Amino acid sequence: MTEPTPGPWLSSIELFGFAVLVLAAVLTVHAVLRKRDERAAVAWVAVIWLAPVVGPIAYLMFGINRIRRRASRLRPDRDVRAPSEEARRLGHDSLVRTLAEEAPHLQRIASLGDKVSHAPLTPGNRVIPLVNGEAAYPAMLEAIERARRSVALATYIFSDDAVGKRFVEALGQAVDRGVEVRVLIDGVGSYYSWPPIVPALRRRGVAVDRFLHSLLPWRMPFLNLRNHQKILVTDGHSAFTGGMNIKRAHLVEQAGDAAVQDLHFQIEGPVVAHLMEAFADDWAFTTGERLQGERWFPAIEPHGPVIARGVPSGPDEDFEKLRWILLGALAAARRSVKIVTPYFLPDQTLIGALGVAAMSGVTVDIVIPARSNLAFIDWAVMANLEDVLQGGARIWSTPPPFDHSKLVLVDGVWSLIGSTNWDPRSFRLNFELDVECFDPALAASLDALVQDKIGKANPLTLAEVTGRSLPVKLRDGVARLFTPYL
Repeated sequence: MTEPTPGPWLSSIELFGFAVLVLAAVLTVHAVLRKRDERAAVAWVAVIWLAPVVGPIAYLMFGINRIRRRASRLRPDRDVRAPSEEARRLGHDSLVRTLAEEAPHLQRIASLGDKVSHAPLTPGNRVIPLVNGEAAYPAMLEAIERARRSVALATYIFSDDAVGKRFVEALGQAVDRGVEVRVLIDGVGSYYSWPPIVPALRRRGVAVDRFLHSLLPWRMPFLNLRNHQKILVTDGHSAFTGGMNIKRAHLVEQAGDAAVQDLHFQIEGPVVAHLMEAFADDWAFTTGERLQGERWFPAIEPHGPVIARGVPSGPDEDFEKLRWILLGALAAARRSVKIVTPYFLPDQTLIGALGVAAMSGVTVDIVIPARSNLAFIDWAVMANLEDVLQGGARIWSTPPPFDHSKLVLVDGVWSLIGSTNWDPRSFRLNFELDVECFDPALAASLDALVQDKIGKANPLTLAEVTGRSLPVKLRDGVARLFTPYL
């Protein structure tokens, strides 16, 4: 008798199995070569081989970091202007004089900033802290009302509420006066309020667009590429930035249980051009229109003692700029580090840097809200705190209302203000804007604000964190697994 020949179905199974093995091998090579974190590489290789078919599919969907590659492809023609040697020399000389008595060691932070940012340090700036919407919104509206040539406004959230309507009217009146007005709202953030504010702005004649906005399902990967910047520049010489969106919740005295504390900053001086460049870059990318000339970029006279530099960052950059600058600041600190952030989800490298600073004798204070607006993030934060406390940092938990402020202070001289949170989304997935400032007087005024927060806060102890019940620890630990995506 002759042996039966295998049916075609058997050959199909063998072919499928061979294809799965080849795919697993290719993806293993990709993980080994591309994953910066060896623990992530080992974990993904295990998933690829121990979960046939499902593992390779999971890696293809979630394991390959397409964020930086996609963002770079979206913005291939960024206009990065190299500063002149004269501009760099002026900034350096002013910084040396400022740091000579207070903190010459902080020159290291400036040197790092020179390497990772194309913008030079600029002397002659004034930076005014504005606490909550009660201080920020009147100043911003007054600046819009005074504008005679141009208004550029970028925000993540622009709510259709009483505050939003006041801004719409002020912007519309500026258009009526012949002022060139441009408003850029994030494509996802524009839906935090319903109905969106965009139609109201257009009815008032305001040129408005949304950053990476689409309702098409195949465009949903852009959900991770958000413009989280908050920028207002009027007539090219006065600016506002910080963490504050445009919404009624920031009027803390009126918003009741929905209140959100925050810090914003009014800036005058040459560094305003850095903010205007960041806005113009994003506006050109979104609309194709390039904002140029004296209307948008006038000559700016010195206004104060602060040496400052604008630091835009995003997933289209070669470096995680803000993360590198924060690591450099922690390494340079000699006396004190104060951090205020609404979402505290640092990676292990930043946690290690905080610990090294604290164990070296630096007083490290971290101020976080007792309860944020996202419970899931609060759980993940708690899972991270044990490592931070063991390193010697002090953590302060502020009571409601939720504090959305973002601030870093080092050794009473260096300040970092802007839109970046201490979480992977800000460091890797969002377009952010921060301003680094060197000035003892500004740092002292901000230190007083932080001390006021600490005075109202409760210290979180290691015993309190480790003493959580097992179910709570498990819940927090599971939330921590999603930290890279929060």
